[in-house]
Amino acid sequence: MPETAPDPLVRLPGQAVSVPRMFLDRVAATPDSEAFRFPVGQHWKSISWRETSDVVRALAAGLLSLGIRSEERVAIVSGTRVEWLYADLAVACAGAATTTVYPSTQPEDVGFILADSGSRIAFVEDDTQVEKLRTQRGALLALDRVITFDGTPDGDWVLGLDDLRDLGNTYLADHPDAVDLAVDAVRPEDLATLIYTSGTTGRPKGVELPHRCWTYIGVAAEALDLVHQDDLQYLWLPLSHSFGKMLQAVQLQVGFPTAVDGRMDRIVPNLAEIRPTFMAGPPRIFEKVHAKVVQSVEEEGGVKGALFGWAFGVGNRVAQARASGDPVGLLTRTQHRLADRLVLAKVRDRLGGRIRFLISGSAPLSPDVAEWFHAAGMVVIEGYGLTETSAGACIVRLDDPKFGTVGPPVPGTEVRIAEDGEILLRGPSVMRGYHDRPGSTAEVLDAAGWLATGDVGELDEEGRLRITDRKKDLVKTSGGKYIAPQAIEMLFKAVCPLASQMVVHAEGRNYATALVTLDPDALAQWAAANDVTETDYAALVALPAVRAYVQASIDRMNGRLNRWETIKDFRILDRDLMIENGEVTPSLKVRRKVVEARYRPLLDSMYDVTT
Repeated sequence: MPETAPDPLVRLPGQAVSVPRMFLDRVAATPDSEAFRFPVGQHWKSISWRETSDVVRALAAGLLSLGIRSEERVAIVSGTRVEWLYADLAVACAGAATTTVYPSTQPEDVGFILADSGSRIAFVEDDTQVEKLRTQRGALLALDRVITFDGTPDGDWVLGLDDLRDLGNTYLADHPDAVDLAVDAVRPEDLATLIYTSGTTGRPKGVELPHRCWTYIGVAAEALDLVHQDDLQYLWLPLSHSFGKMLQAVQLQVGFPTAVDGRMDRIVPNLAEIRPTFMAGPPRIFEKVHAKVVQSVEEEGGVKGALFGWAFGVGNRVAQARASGDPVGLLTRTQHRLADRLVLAKVRDRLGGRIRFLISGSAPLSPDVAEWFHAAGMVVIEGYGLTETSAGACIVRLDDPKFGTVGPPVPGTEVRIAEDGEILLRGPSVMRGYHDRPGSTAEVLDAAGWLATGDVGELDEEGRLRITDRKKDLVKTSGGKYIAPQAIEMLFKAVCPLASQMVVHAEGRNYATALVTLDPDALAQWAAANDVTETDYAALVALPAVRAYVQASIDRMNGRLNRWETIKDFRILDRDLMIENGEVTPSLKVRRKVVEARYRPLLDSMYDVTT
């Protein structure tokens, strides 16, 4: 008898009917508690849930006054900021669906996403984003209005956010229950969010995520007892990405406040000022913190270097003992107190000093880096999911930080490993399909509700999932050996403080090589510490001393690999990989095929291409 899919309309205890109902329930439960804080000039402003509701209701009514109706799409083209959250909640409360667009998206791709989604209104950050829409306006037949956060209204096609609020307040005066009626009409399977996958080739696909995806994520996260109302989140992740949207859903369910600022150059100073209790990010953020500290210690050397090594050795022993439930002896406890005072607490202070845990997602995190943070007293728990699963499918438990895994599935989600090793997922967070692409949907989502993820992995004896690699990224050498590039690339970034990216290449070759890019800030620090006056990135990476540094790091890495996995040759690129060039996705994942195609001659130079 064929396997049937679970009923997606069956809700877990405490799961709201829809995102706007979850939001209004939160407002009713804790109206005067802090919801968000955000930068205004040189200071931070705080807003309560009640105040947030006032803003959102007015904006939602404004959308209704402009004719927005159930499941119609409203785009948001902006970086992460509090207005993004206001707009998204307003779209939900109007019964419509949000189309998310990264602010770094090129004009023609913005045009494609808005046209393909049929978005009728677009919230945009500033005049730069408005201009993108102007250049594509001829193709955007459904787009009636543009609402700008910081841009210049024209009184016609482009309105300001305050203009929309004024329209909404006028509409509410005549239709006081309009927003409540719109919220009451939203059903669990109605479309909430349309997120276009970044993809590596061709046009992106729109992932349709109904309300039950986000309300399920919220209640499942609450069941894990990971975050509480007295936590403080620092949110800088792109809200255009499912990872950021997932965190928004969890906040609505649990009710903790969130400090919002999407400017990446403000992450470190904001951490010191906000002093959050948790933060999420892709592995690159944690790799950079680790590399910065390790590089600084390397450059100081001597007594400080020895003290640092000793302190982290003690921290690691204590962390491992506590994780396994083993007792920590009196001598080790005494050493740990000293190590903490002299070294480990200073590392924690770089992130504000109050971090309970960190969440890493969107790409694999090196176990070496995770263990380093754990030794410093900050657990990095790794999660796993796809845009097609609303980001949240598995997460490491805080009381069982098994590094190198992404933990067991969250409550209500099922994981199965196919015969070829591919990870299959099923549960309420799985998309309802790709927008207007039934054929593409059928390729990955079967009748029983199982989603083929494209990732390869295995389940351990405790039910924790370990990701091996992307199915399409596994490469086979001419000698018949399989190599998982991501594992090698992760290890390199853990052992080389100067590293930004590594792209391992071996498909059809008789040995593995790599393209390497270095972190500009780390490289500048290295140059200053070594009395190198050159400041140009391309000139610095051409220095023999820099190549020797990278070679030494690769040698250390090779010592931990199987013989056929070792990197036999490498080239350092004269610039870092860029989002703007399509080499890296906005969520900081390398587009491997794009990079390999662009640098094919350089890759060929590391092989005898005549044989």
